[in-house]
Amino acid sequence: MNKAEFDHAIRAAGSILGESDLLVIGSQAAHGSISGELPPEAQRSVEVDVAAFDDPDGAKSDLVDGSIGEASMFHEAFGIYVQGVSETTAILPEGWRDRLVRYESPATNGVVAWCLDLHDLWIAKAVAGRPKDIEFCGAFLAREFVDPAILRQRLAAIAELAQSVRDNVLILLASASDS
Repeated sequence: MNKAEFDHAIRAAGSILGESDLLVIGSQAAHGSISGELPPEAQRSVEVDVAAFDDPDGAKSDLVDGSIGEASMFHEAFGIYVQGVSETTAILPEGWRDRLVRYESPATNGVVAWCLDLHDLWIAKAVAGRPKDIEFCGAFLAREFVDPAILRQRLAAIAELAQSVRDNVLILLASASDS
């Protein structure tokens, strides 16, 4: 997904929800921190993971999915879609809310996307550990978009995380410094 598609998705989600502030927690949150084009490993995604800040029962998430989500007319027309998620979808380090990156452009039509900081995003992807997440993490390390020392600090700031998952993230970090 390129920047123009991201802007379109944010504008559409804001319009559907009647919200001027949205949380972006998936890979496309990188648009908030990277001014140019994202690495190919991040552009492959055709979805933006968006959460409303006030959605205790998930109704807003369901509205997004039903209106502009996967297999919707929006998806069919534009080749991208918005996935409605909740704040708890990703495992994030303590303090992540204080590090959100504000993203707004003329094309978002007044809707502000509050995007995860790149280090918090990297940690969330590494913890998820799917092949596409590992590829994403490797690309961001290789391009030095993230600092391994900060990543180690953020990993330590996740209180309840299985040791095996923590070890896998540390192995990913170590393998990047070996290359």
